[in-house]
Amino acid sequence: MSSRKTDSKKKKKKKEGISTPPMGAGLLVFYEEETPGIKVTPGFVFLFTFGLIFTVLILWFLVPPS
Repeated sequence: MSSRKTDSKKKKKKKEGISTPPMGAGLLVFYEEETPGIKVTPGFVFLFTFGLIFTVLILWFLVPPS
């Protein structure tokens, strides 16, 4: 009989705990609000990064470090 009491207490504790959103367990948060500032797409960041790396490599070959 005591095991039934502890089982019901365990079930109540689970229900009283913090619930998480059904998808992603609350790890990702998406904001719907527009913020002021420059809007940068992932494609631009990708191209800019590789462009910067390419520029540094070209300059490194043309003007070798002393």
